[in-house]
Amino acid sequence: MNATDKGAIEGTKEDVWVFGYASLMWRPGFNHLEAQPARLFGYHRALCVYSYLYRGTRENPGLVAGLLPGGSCRGVAFRIAAQEWQQVHQLLDEREMVYDVYIPKWMQAEIKGQRQKVFGYIANPNNEQFAGNLTDKITAKLIATGNGTSGSGLEYLDNTLQHLQKLGIGDQNLENIRKLISDFSEQ
Repeated sequence: MNATDKGAIEGTKEDVWVFGYASLMWRPGFNHLEAQPARLFGYHRALCVYSYLYRGTRENPGLVAGLLPGGSCRGVAFRIAAQEWQQVHQLLDEREMVYDVYIPKWMQAEIKGQRQKVFGYIANPNNEQFAGNLTDKITAKLIATGNGTSGSGLEYLDNTLQHLQKLGIGDQNLENIRKLISDFSEQ
């Protein structure tokens, strides 16, 4: 994060939008003025981060979502009051930066038909927990078997899919992984 980004975090006088693309959509854990469907530009959602805490362990890692460069991603943007931003940012860092597997970043999203600056976390490809592009079969296995302090990988995937569906958003990749897990269960 550069000095301009740091200044925007510490001393903003305007409300801040935070972009959620997975568990933040259904469990933000912070006060917000509103939540709106949003489309993030320049990044896409991918199941690309090994989870050693929330959805797995080091011995039996789970898999969670991260943002990777390219394309776009639909999710939820939360508007945070300027006076609460510093506290919310601290809470988000405590949640998302446990193993530095994410990089905090200011990005652009469309919210209510207008481009807005949003804050979010992208996957860190230089971190040991970065899984990259796994096969669908390996991805499904990690999600089906991962279990951590916040629950199972399957709960994570199902909650993410349910909240996307409530917003009228389809995610073919996540849906394919869910179908593979169902197929495994039937065997």
